[in-house]
Amino acid sequence: MEIREYGAIIKKRIWIPILLFVIVGGISAVLYTPYPITYTTSMRFEMGIQHKPVEGVFSYDAYYAWLASEYLVDDTTEIVQSQAFADSVNETLKVIGSNVQIPPHAIDGVMVGGKQHRILTVDMTWGNTNDLMEIAQAVQIVLEENPTQFFKQLSGVDVGSTLIDPPSEPERDTVPLTYQLDIPVRLIFAIVAGISLTFLLDYLDTSVRNAHELEQMGIAVLAEIPKK
Repeated sequence: MEIREYGAIIKKRIWIPILLFVIVGGISAVLYTPYPITYTTSMRFEMGIQHKPVEGVFSYDAYYAWLASEYLVDDTTEIVQSQAFADSVNETLKVIGSNVQIPPHAIDGVMVGGKQHRILTVDMTWGNTNDLMEIAQAVQIVLEENPTQFFKQLSGVDVGSTLIDPPSEPERDTVPLTYQLDIPVRLIFAIVAGISLTFLLDYLDTSVRNAHELEQMGIAVLAEIPKK
């Protein structure tokens, strides 16, 4: 089949892809919600367990203190994403006079922990820069003043947590590419589906539309009466 014939098939029922395009576009426009504006800041802490040598006792040159510090940071990266940590941050926010509160069970979308050796990185995301910096202040207080409150096994152990990189300047988060392409991809699929439907209907249509189709069926055409 020649390209011109494909074009003729689409042209005959062009209203199908156009209709699907309009329907999908209209529904997408009605259901569309703008991507929320959020900002992110990051801060880093050095955490470690203080080695206290005991006179007359071999302590492996503080090996276990260093090893325990690694485990401490590992666990703290998970703690900062827990509801217990969010509750502690919320209490601290009240103490410092802030009206900001992290909603219940929303901590995963607000805070992310990462680590490298004994360095803890805390990334925070919020929809307002001023509120974000207040949350960062509360996080700093919680981690520096009482870093062992979530570890009962460290009760009485000298644990240090020091802010080594203050909160970075809040940066506006970019809209994910998948979100930007959502509606365009839907419209493309609507057009493709519409064109596919036109070919399906043409295939199912058993009527003869021109002399060429008769010749393809093996029927000789002696003459053709023009439409006009």
